[in-house]
Amino acid sequence: MAPDAAAAVDALYRSDWGRIVAALIRIVGDFDVAEEAAQEAFAAAVDQWRTSGVPDFPRAWIIQTARHKAIDRIRRRARLEETLESMGTSGLIRTIEEPDYDAGEIPDDRLRLIFTCCHPALPLDAQVALTLRTLGGLETDEIARAFLVPPVTMAQRLVRAKRKIRDARIPYTVPDANEMPARLEAVLTVIYLVFNEGYAPTRGEPFVRTDLCAEAIRLGRLVRALMAPQPPPEATALVALMLLHDSRREARLDDAGNLVVLEEQDRRRWDRRQIAEALPLVEEALRGRVGPFAVQAAIAALHCQAARADETDWHQIVRLYDLLERLQPSPIVSLNRAVAVAMVDGPRPALALIDALAAGGDLEGYHLLHAARADLLRRIGSMAEAAESYTRALALVTNDSERRFLARRLREVQPPTSGR
Repeated sequence: MAPDAAAAVDALYRSDWGRIVAALIRIVGDFDVAEEAAQEAFAAAVDQWRTSGVPDFPRAWIIQTARHKAIDRIRRRARLEETLESMGTSGLIRTIEEPDYDAGEIPDDRLRLIFTCCHPALPLDAQVALTLRTLGGLETDEIARAFLVPPVTMAQRLVRAKRKIRDARIPYTVPDANEMPARLEAVLTVIYLVFNEGYAPTRGEPFVRTDLCAEAIRLGRLVRALMAPQPPPEATALVALMLLHDSRREARLDDAGNLVVLEEQDRRRWDRRQIAEALPLVEEALRGRVGPFAVQAAIAALHCQAARADETDWHQIVRLYDLLERLQPSPIVSLNRAVAVAMVDGPRPALALIDALAAGGDLEGYHLLHAARADLLRRIGSMAEAAESYTRALALVTNDSERRFLARRLREVQPPTSGR
């Protein structure tokens, strides 16, 4: 019996959306056409694979089907003959067989896609958002969460960014070495946000999307290799940071699939091989001009170097967050610093910091603000207020594993119901 078609399509979408869209953009030269054709091909796969079975090369099947659908879309445009003839003679549209996407060659389609999206003609936030959409397959509301803006605002940014690429004829290439620095900040930010969406998915059941984490680490390595023999410290720091976070993946859920917070994780389940690879990279990054990724990598390294949670150097972590706030001030950095302050000075000073952040309003829709506030209130014994904050966090969270964790915490601070 053929594998369940819907499950196979869903798995392929999660693992290969970025590869497929990147290949299609190279073929048809248009972001919207590539995305729309890919979506149609995935929808067709559900129906056809249900009867014919999953093909030997499902990714190639999607690309080939999407290619045909893209051509159909182009044919429906007014410039039918001219467009098809020019694309055919230029070799822009080609027959696609199973491509070797894992050859490890530099550059590849996905790297071209990142650098195209991260062209300096686009605003930085649009660069990041567009790459998350096309490479990571993230929905508009998922990207909006990363930027703390309403989904309608993010949708408008995406439309404008695609139009700019089309109208300005921005080439689908990896830039020359002298052009790289102008795009590096956005490229590294994109890669890290792809990793973050894998490490803590916005919604759904999986608590970790290993496909996105692995893809982000792969791309980080590629960018660093592109800039050899002296990669910028921040490119090195980003690879180290992702490796250190990813090393804790297996300990973040218990055997029942419940979330385990950092302080309670079984550190024997951490991937020591990844940690051993990352720590020298952290040292290398800190020898150069220290940037935000280097500071975050140093914080992650302190966590990974502590054999037990109570051996964590929280004083040094607070000092590093002080530096990070100066280098990259943001409400989320301040929130993370407040959590570290709680480990050094206790919950009350940290609660004052979080209440000040809450009063600012920037994180009102961010569930982790309310979850952190609830935890501090729980620790000082203010159970009723803690319950209110946990309830608010539950109303905002969209990931199932986090929702179960917060619901469990809420039950712990609620008074027991009296029996009849």
